[in-house]
Amino acid sequence: MPENPRIKQKPVFRFAARDDAPLILEFIKGLAEHEKMLAEVQATPELLEHWLFDKQTAEVLFAVMDEKEVGFALYFSNFSTFLGKAGLYLEDIFVLPEYRRRGIGKALLAKLACIAVERGYGRMEWACLDWNEPSIDFYRSIGADDMSEWTTYRLTGSALTKLAEANNEANS
Repeated sequence: MPENPRIKQKPVFRFAARDDAPLILEFIKGLAEHEKMLAEVQATPELLEHWLFDKQTAEVLFAVMDEKEVGFALYFSNFSTFLGKAGLYLEDIFVLPEYRRRGIGKALLAKLACIAVERGYGRMEWACLDWNEPSIDFYRSIGADDMSEWTTYRLTGSALTKLAEANNEANS
């Protein structure tokens, strides 16, 4: 008998292992495609292995249903000087399209909240694209506050290199 998608079966969770790097990349590409940013993905399984497992700069949690990974969250710790505590920063969360509207995204966020509380973190944060109204509505429904008074800034590529080079020249 086919599964009724309206019945919300609870996922189980597992942390990613080194040999999951290709699967992690599949989820990253799925998210990038959803956000219409697939051309920007430069990650490779080798880069993910290096940064996630050799350097241990972030962690990945999978949501699993029927022995299949159906969602993922990539996160790392940050620090709040005002709270004087670490926090959990959710870089990416993605649920396969055919598994959406089953509570998997909410279950992933709840599991991350548990991890944050268990580790004594003071907060959990993430960013959301302005146009993603369904996600914004969902985040508000679980009690998340938007930080509309804050603007995110980013240095990448040549701008990042240029600033670093300027610092190196000033200090030589």
